[in-house]
Amino acid sequence: MTGIDRELISTCVHCGFCLPTCPTWGLWREEMDSPRGRIYLMEGLADGTLRLSPTVVEHFDRCLGCMACVTSCPSGVLYDRLIEQTRAAIEREYRRPRRERALRSAVLAVVPHPRRLRKALRLAPAGRKLPLPGLLRPLTDMAPPWRSRAEPPALTEPVGERIARVGLLTGCVQRVLFGDVNAATARVLATHGLEVVAPRAQRCCGALAIHAGRRDQGLDSARRTIDAFEGAGVDFVVSNAAGCGSNLKDYAHLLADDPLYGERAAAFSARARDVSEILFELEPRSEQQPLELRVALQDSCHLLHAQGVRAEQRAVLGRIPGLSLAEPEDQALCCGSAGIYNLVQPEAARELGRRKAERVLAVEPDAYAAANPGCLVQVTAALRRSERPLPAFHPVELVDASLRGVEAGELLAHARR
Repeated sequence: MTGIDRELISTCVHCGFCLPTCPTWGLWREEMDSPRGRIYLMEGLADGTLRLSPTVVEHFDRCLGCMACVTSCPSGVLYDRLIEQTRAAIEREYRRPRRERALRSAVLAVVPHPRRLRKALRLAPAGRKLPLPGLLRPLTDMAPPWRSRAEPPALTEPVGERIARVGLLTGCVQRVLFGDVNAATARVLATHGLEVVAPRAQRCCGALAIHAGRRDQGLDSARRTIDAFEGAGVDFVVSNAAGCGSNLKDYAHLLADDPLYGERAAAFSARARDVSEILFELEPRSEQQPLELRVALQDSCHLLHAQGVRAEQRAVLGRIPGLSLAEPEDQALCCGSAGIYNLVQPEAARELGRRKAERVLAVEPDAYAAANPGCLVQVTAALRRSERPLPAFHPVELVDASLRGVEAGELLAHARR
């Protein structure tokens, strides 16, 4: 099997420190559904002693790509790159069953495209009442009850003297379901002295396709994203979606061999930042007002594990007077969203979502917050199923509310659930 780096495989010493942090090993206690077991499978595929069978592919499909194993690994195994390479090889060399192939193609033809996604979401309520095929049921079950057409201006002027000019990635799912988060992000960045550009030419960053093994589709989106921001003259490119931000930072290695984009991708990745990283380094130029709330903050996997960002987000929220952060147990374990995972592996995703919702509710918060659209959709769905929905926010919305002097009661009354 081609495309799997044997040198990366050889860095694994099979110690097993990754097992307790792996959500799928926790679900099934099956060695081949752990990072160590999957690396054994990769080794067999790379040296030709194993072939791609439905069983082998299933073990790779069950991986969330959450990167908790990367954080826990004492040997520095780059499992994120290994699973990315393996999934790309599977999509090239393995013929999936027709229905499964059709579902994956449909998801990736709709979700990364805002116009198509908006149309599909309008059909979701009717879809819940129809006897849909089992493969399509997760598409309607996961559709949240809210939408957002808010968006930031093409240019947001800074408050006071300009510190820097930043480009805001508005995303695809983020733009459709969380456009108000993008608008809040631009306001907050401006209040910290930043000029914010939101290029209208930008599209999906390619994260969903890369995560699903559709490498060519993902790289094409990456090139388009670089093109959209290169002419904007920005010092940094800011993301408020953890999965997207992780992908932006990976452009350097994803496009390293591209003769036209290799150097440009490296420069782009060097300028990519999560919004919490930017805000952590700056002070707001407006006084922050009290926000008397107890908030359960969930660490997004692609912020915590893939980007290594944790303290910055807490420090930024810690500046809000009256705000209390509650830490649910098992922060390092994935909620089950993981790109398109909750659509193609719905049973495992549903159980992981239930567990995450249970831990969120255990800290008795007034609201729930996460810095990734997938996490917000996944956990709010699990909370609704438990019949204990919570107001749900992106952390930057809490900063925005404090800067604008929005009272807690008003904020909760208009929150998504």
